[in-house]
Amino acid sequence: MRYCEGHVGRVFVLRLEEGERIPDVIEQFAEAKGVQRATVLLLGGIDDGSKVVVGPEEGRGDEIVPLVHTLKGIQEILGVGTIFPDEQGRPVLHLHGASGREGGASVGCTRAGVDVWLVGEVVILEIQGIDAVRKKDPRSGLSLLEI
Repeated sequence: MRYCEGHVGRVFVLRLEEGERIPDVIEQFAEAKGVQRATVLLLGGIDDGSKVVVGPEEGRGDEIVPLVHTLKGIQEILGVGTIFPDEQGRPVLHLHGASGREGGASVGCTRAGVDVWLVGEVVILEIQGIDAVRKKDPRSGLSLLEI
């Protein structure tokens, strides 16, 4: 385990509008406000056809290929994630959500594109005093958090 210690900076509350796409809208907001590191909470509705990454196709191998699941029907979602800059300094959201409809549930990473249905409520808690960054890991090919 690696760790660092910081403190809470600004707190933002966002109301996402119907049709806005996660992660794009949150990353654009973070860049506009200069948020480099944060924790993110999400609550709301997502539209039919939204996509989530639900794991790798295979276990560890030469290449990690994401398994993308397309959600069917309008669903409720709750999520938690983080924002950290990539190697170029751009804020990158890593948010996992649990969504459901009529007793069925899916859990996955919103990186593949989740569209807001009606409203999404987001709380962003900025983290200050640390310098963690997402860097491409040569072994996995993924951008992993480096502390």
